[in-house]
Amino acid sequence: MPITDEAIHTALARIIEPDLKKDIVALDLVREVVVDENTVHVTVEVSNPAMHSRKRMEEAVTFQLKKELGQDVGVRVTVNPLSGERANVRKVLPNVKHIVAIASGKGGVGKSTITANLAAGLVRQGLKVGLVDADIHGPSMPLMFDVLRERPTVRERDGKKWIVPIESHGVKLLSIGFFADPEQAIAWRGPMASKALEQLFKDADWGDLDVMLVDLPPGTSDIHLSLVQAVPLTGAVIVSTPQPVALADARKGVGFFQLESVKVPVLGIVENMAWFTPAELPNNKYYIFGRGGARALAEELKVPFLGEVPLVQSIREAGDVGRPAVLQEGTPSAAAFTDLCAALRERLLQPVTV
Repeated sequence: MPITDEAIHTALARIIEPDLKKDIVALDLVREVVVDENTVHVTVEVSNPAMHSRKRMEEAVTFQLKKELGQDVGVRVTVNPLSGERANVRKVLPNVKHIVAIASGKGGVGKSTITANLAAGLVRQGLKVGLVDADIHGPSMPLMFDVLRERPTVRERDGKKWIVPIESHGVKLLSIGFFADPEQAIAWRGPMASKALEQLFKDADWGDLDVMLVDLPPGTSDIHLSLVQAVPLTGAVIVSTPQPVALADARKGVGFFQLESVKVPVLGIVENMAWFTPAELPNNKYYIFGRGGARALAEELKVPFLGEVPLVQSIREAGDVGRPAVLQEGTPSAAAFTDLCAALRERLLQPVTV
């Protein structure tokens, strides 16, 4: 069949945007079509910025064009999230470009420390950043950002009351911990916790953000499933230490996000507590928990390795006083977290193309 503009748009009109429930031609989501000899280049937009959503659209465009024009026709597809005013058609967090879940297979590997430093570090690199502390069992972000006793306010807009996030070190922050007594354990059943978490996303005035990080509880639970169903995740980052017991659980964490019913891209694995360097021996590295385990796991599972963070006392101390270590310029800790932020940004900026 000849490659005509009519044939291309006929094929594309068969593709339904899953969130908006209309075909992508009617919704004006086909932004550019270029025919170069026997290859069709198409740029389309989707309402959900998550990588898995963009990948599915890419596959649908390729399938329909080849079906209409012939299997020998070359197809190159670029899928972008809706931007500007057009992004407002997305119902959940329409003004947030990327939503990244930070997860771990087990507790005690420093997931919240990594999340806090990623958030503060990305702000230092010029991004607008939000952070949702979804760890209902042990919310630690209020302490790590020195806002333990603060409480979010409420503002009314368009006839609705919105929760206003707390801001610290340039990061907009909401935590389950803000809505409970800091001295008391939080004993919520699954549905109650999921509902409370959903409100942090849907009933909060987040404004325009480049990145929203979500600090998840350890393991896999109702909270993880609720998040995947309620929020258009761009991807997930898995945090682990190098030791075998942590790596076994990190493997499960990667597996969860790769489930057919979940399908959230794993943006990479971070190795925390990679080595210890004592202050009196600054050139020495002691691999207390093993060496290179998370890097090896990333290679085995064919997911990116984002970087290593050393076991340094100052990182813990910085978290305890509410000033993330990435803000301590000129230190090895800050350098490690800065590199980690750069690696994550690179992953987020990679376009989805065939």
